[in-house]
Amino acid sequence: MNQSRNSGRVAGFWYLLLVLLGPLRLIYIPSKLFVRADPTATVFNIVHHETLFRLGMVDDLMAALTLIFLVMALYRLFEAVDRNLAVLVVILGGIMPALLYFVNVATDAAALMMAEGGGWISAFSSPQQNELVMLLLRFHDFQNTAAETLWGAWLFPLAILVYRSRFLPRFLGIWLAFNGLAYVILSMTGLLAPQYQGKLFTLFQPALFAEVALMLWLAIKGGAPLQNQHASN
Repeated sequence: MNQSRNSGRVAGFWYLLLVLLGPLRLIYIPSKLFVRADPTATVFNIVHHETLFRLGMVDDLMAALTLIFLVMALYRLFEAVDRNLAVLVVILGGIMPALLYFVNVATDAAALMMAEGGGWISAFSSPQQNELVMLLLRFHDFQNTAAETLWGAWLFPLAILVYRSRFLPRFLGIWLAFNGLAYVILSMTGLLAPQYQGKLFTLFQPALFAEVALMLWLAIKGGAPLQNQHASN
């Protein structure tokens, strides 16, 4: 197999792993453990399903590391198309979101400590401890909402790279641009008018599948960067 084409499949592999890791802490654990407007039930679920909650923390750490490997693979794939845009992909799509993953792990660790009680935490009453746990979990959610801006911003340089590459279909680049715009709008809506975010998320579903399409294309067909094309300045 051609080595250049293999580099596209490497990026596709990391993308696939990231897609598999994402739902555990983002969707599954909140649906199983967190009860909206009921701090007592939420804390009970966390304490009695501590292993699952801790797996969510491990999942975020693994996702952060996977994200770094992914953007580095994409950098290698696209640096000959435009090095400056490829660097933007690394910064906006890898380094900055990975830092937020690490912060979210620390937030979840604090929430678990508060839920378990003991030590200096005993200075708070049980209802206060429960409310503080909910506050930390909401902080995690707000960080995800803010991170949607980065989830969208990194797709703009990536979309241009895909469109210019000539070794990937141009429609994927256009689709990725709409995907990025959808994430930015969702982030702004979550901060300014959160009551509409759920409806917009459903409306934007077709755009949000662009990353899945790119991941599948890279994983199955790979990518063959133009070896003789000089990096743009």
